[in-house]
Amino acid sequence: MSRWKNRCFVYTSTIMILSVCIVFGADNEKDALIQHAQELHKKIFTIDTHTDAPLHMDRGDFDIGELHHGNPRQAGCIDLPRMREGGMDAIFFAAFVGQRERTPANNRYAMQRVDHLIDLVKKMCRKYPDQIALALSPADGYRHKNQGLLSAYIGIENGFAIGDDLHNIRRYYNMGVRYITLCHTRNNDICDSSTDSMEHNGLSLFGVQVVHEMNRLGMLIDISHVSDASFYDAIQHSNKPIFASHSCARAICDNPRNLTDDMLLALARNRGVIQMCILSEYVKKTPPNPEREKARAALREKYGPWDSITDPAIKEAYRKAWYEINDKYPVKLATVADFVNHIDHVVDLIGVDYVGIGTDFDGGGGLADCRDVSQMPNITIELVKRGYSDEDIEKIWGGNFMRVFKANIPDSNRP
Repeated sequence: MSRWKNRCFVYTSTIMILSVCIVFGADNEKDALIQHAQELHKKIFTIDTHTDAPLHMDRGDFDIGELHHGNPRQAGCIDLPRMREGGMDAIFFAAFVGQRERTPANNRYAMQRVDHLIDLVKKMCRKYPDQIALALSPADGYRHKNQGLLSAYIGIENGFAIGDDLHNIRRYYNMGVRYITLCHTRNNDICDSSTDSMEHNGLSLFGVQVVHEMNRLGMLIDISHVSDASFYDAIQHSNKPIFASHSCARAICDNPRNLTDDMLLALARNRGVIQMCILSEYVKKTPPNPEREKARAALREKYGPWDSITDPAIKEAYRKAWYEINDKYPVKLATVADFVNHIDHVVDLIGVDYVGIGTDFDGGGGLADCRDVSQMPNITIELVKRGYSDEDIEKIWGGNFMRVFKANIPDSNRP
């Protein structure tokens, strides 16, 4: 059934739902749609495949088990009460490390940093065992939902954490990590980044070995942040479906972090999935703001690259100054409607089986009408308004990613 025929069917079904709702006193069509979307959102399994919540958890004054209100700068975008409020069943907590010069000392630092963030996620699960549990497989997520528990999955953002040692991939897998984002904003020993110069022309020889080892273990290959050449190399060398944990469509927003239509077509042939990101600058181009960019450039000139700062006090001063610039020169954020335009584009191009959601909350993700995890139902409401079926929405919120997750599990480990 074509997408548009499917939507006609859905609209017919929606009219029937509205008729029933009106009989029972629903105020209007809008109320009925919202009610249906909210009920659906609670019913289905929902997963966000990329958040940087561990960065907030690393603050001594932030307790993820408590409800936080206010500016996401202080409150963060995620805590367990807001996960409940927003109907989010599972989240990948990313252990992020920025790229530094590739030296043995910095490799050790990266590993220690990632180990620490992984431990924070596990401590959260031990502290709140009646609320959230560590999840290692697709089955765990569904089981935890049936038990009334939230799920914490772990990913690593930036393969810099494994250094130049393939054995570290198994080490992290045994620690509970289930995906590695091959690189971040700069090139590493694995591959070229989408926002750096060409060094390896895609995957390095070591990067090819990394992909093969990740396939062997059942570690998902995340190609968000990689260059176009690295993407195609990963597709070529992986014998399992790959995925983008937090990216968007370049045809809708021309940003090198987003995937082109040709990349999306290749991803569909690979049976992978793109998890759409709600970081505003990946969703919609913002008008130029010369004063803001000038202030940011001056800050970078004063402090140097963020990832190279090692002194906590200097890092905090940089962060405070960065936020002050954001407050002085605010950016108009994209909306949920703008975000769903990306989903529409992917569905039109390759079908509904290859798209999901990965917010990048606490790493810059956030929309004007979806600033934290409590507001995630707004996305479901928009999908219902546009005529997506309940089945398709369930795929978008988790079914598609879980298919890819399951396909990566080695045959010897399948139940």
